[in-house]
Amino acid sequence: MAKCELCGNDYDKTFELRKDGKTHVFDSFECAIAVMAPQCEHCGCKIVGHGVEAGGKMFCCAHCARESGESKLRDRG
Repeated sequence: MAKCELCGNDYDKTFELRKDGKTHVFDSFECAIAVMAPQCEHCGCKIVGHGVEAGGKMFCCAHCARESGESKLRDRG
């Protein structure tokens, strides 16, 4: 068994995620999202979907990007 790196749960169904050459171990998607998901530069929420990127910054949606001064991004209508 392995331990979740976020909550420390010793669990027989952990899984690994690899990013930037480092292996992370989690017991749930909830813990994986808390550690691995990028954070919106404007509102701070975890970006679980695609999000949008502008000027090297990640946003959860075009609205947050616009609120941060990006004028070219649009949500799909």
